[in-house]
Amino acid sequence: MNAQDDLAIVDQVMARARAAQKVFETGATQERYDRAAAAAGWAIMEPDRNRSLAELAVKTTGLGNVPDKIIKNHRKTLGLMRDIAGARTCGVIDDNPDTGITKIARPVGVVGAVVPSTNPAATPANNIINALKCGNAIVLSPSPKGIPSCELLLSYIYTEFDKLGLDHDLAQMIPAPGSKAKTQRMLEAADLLVVTGSQDNVRRAYSSGTPAVAVGAGNVTVIVDETADPKAAAAKIAASKCFDNATSCSSENEIVVVDAVYDDFVAALAKEGGALVPATEADGIISKLWPDGHLNRAVIAQDAAPMLAALGMSDKVPPDTRFLAVETDGIGPEHPLSGEKLSRVAALYRARDFDDAQSIAARILGHMGAGHSIGLHSIDDSRAMALGAAIPTCRVIVNQAHCFATGGAFNNGMPFSLSMGCGTWGGNSIDDNLNWRHFMQTTKVIREIPPNEPKVEDIFAAYWGVAGK
Repeated sequence: MNAQDDLAIVDQVMARARAAQKVFETGATQERYDRAAAAAGWAIMEPDRNRSLAELAVKTTGLGNVPDKIIKNHRKTLGLMRDIAGARTCGVIDDNPDTGITKIARPVGVVGAVVPSTNPAATPANNIINALKCGNAIVLSPSPKGIPSCELLLSYIYTEFDKLGLDHDLAQMIPAPGSKAKTQRMLEAADLLVVTGSQDNVRRAYSSGTPAVAVGAGNVTVIVDETADPKAAAAKIAASKCFDNATSCSSENEIVVVDAVYDDFVAALAKEGGALVPATEADGIISKLWPDGHLNRAVIAQDAAPMLAALGMSDKVPPDTRFLAVETDGIGPEHPLSGEKLSRVAALYRARDFDDAQSIAARILGHMGAGHSIGLHSIDDSRAMALGAAIPTCRVIVNQAHCFATGGAFNNGMPFSLSMGCGTWGGNSIDDNLNWRHFMQTTKVIREIPPNEPKVEDIFAAYWGVAGK
C-alpha cells in the first residue's frame, strides 16, 4: 500500500466519523450523550475488561505494572464519570435575563486525539468519554506500542455501543500501522485536536492549522520544608514516585529538601524504600540512565528489580529498595538528573532554607516542566501561596502524593484527567486539567436589554484624581 492509499484510509475514517457525529447530534438529548459516555466508561471499568486492558498494556508497551494500571483505569474513569454527572452539554445550558443572553451547548464536531503509550487505555478512554458527553465523534491516533490496547478498548466500547444502538464510527482509531503521515492527515482534518504525549506531537498539533488543546512536558519538583512531617512527606512521595513505575507526567522527579529536615527526611525515605545515592556516585547513574544521550529503555517505567539491575545498583542498595534518590545540585541541559526521568529515579537537592528551595525549584522548572505543577510539603499555607504567586506553574499541590493529586483525586477539587495544561509557561492554550468543558462550544442568542452606558466621569474620576486630566 502506498502513501496515498494510507492517506485515503484516514480520509475515509474521518468522513465516517463526521457522518456519525451529524446523526448523533441531530435531535440529540442530554440523555443520549450521557448514555454514550457511560457506555465508554463501563467499557474500561468492567473489572475483567479492565484487567485485560492493563495486562495487554504492560505486555505490549513494556511500561508500568498491571496492578497499578488496573487502579488507574478504574479511578481515573470513575472520577471522570463523577465529574460529568449532571453536567449540561446539550441544549440550553444558561439563560440570563439580566444580560439577555441564552447559551446553547454545541459539539465541536470530530475530535482528533493523539494518545501516549504510557497510558494506552486510560487516556483514550478519558478522551472518548469527554467527547461523547459533549456530542462529538472522536478519532484516536495511538503510539505504535499503544495500538493493541487502543484496538481492544474500542472493541469493548463497541460491545456497549451495540446495547444502545450507537454507531461504531463515533469512536475510531487510525488503522494500524500508524505513521506520522497518517497522524498529520488526521490533525489537519479534525475539528479539534487533543494531544497528550511527546512535545514533537504537541508542536505538530499547534502548527496543523486545527484548533488544538495540547499539554506541556512534565518534570515535577516537590519541596519539603522545615515545618513538614518528614515521615508523612516521605510516604506520600514514595507512593507517588513508584505508582505504575513512574509513567505519570505527575511523578516526582526532583525533591528539594530544606537543610533543617534533610537528614530526617532521608532516613524516612529509606524506610519507604528510597535508597540514597550520594553525589559522588551520581555520574555512574547518569552514564547508565542516559547511555547514548537518551533515556535507557531498560530503565524507563520498569519495576524496581530490573531498573536497579540496569543501573548496576542491585548489590549496592538494600534488598527492599523501591526507588533511588540521587543527590545532586546541578540544574540545566548539562545536568540530566534535573529533567524528567520516567523511571523510579528522583534527583535530591539540599536547600539552605525555604527561599533557597523556591529558587532551586524555579531554576529546575526554567529548565524543564514549566507550567505543569509543583509540590509542597509544609504546614505553612503562606508558602503555598508564595509559590503560586512566583513560580511558573499552573498547580501547587500541597501535602499530597503528587501523581494521585494533580490529575484529580477524590479528596481534592481538581477535575479528573490524564492531561494537564501548562499555560503559556509550557506553550499550551489551557492552564487547567483537560476536562469536558474543552470538548464543547456554545452558541449565544443575544437580545436587546435596557442601555447600560456610564458617564465618562464615572469611569475616569479616580484616575483623574491621581493623574489629572
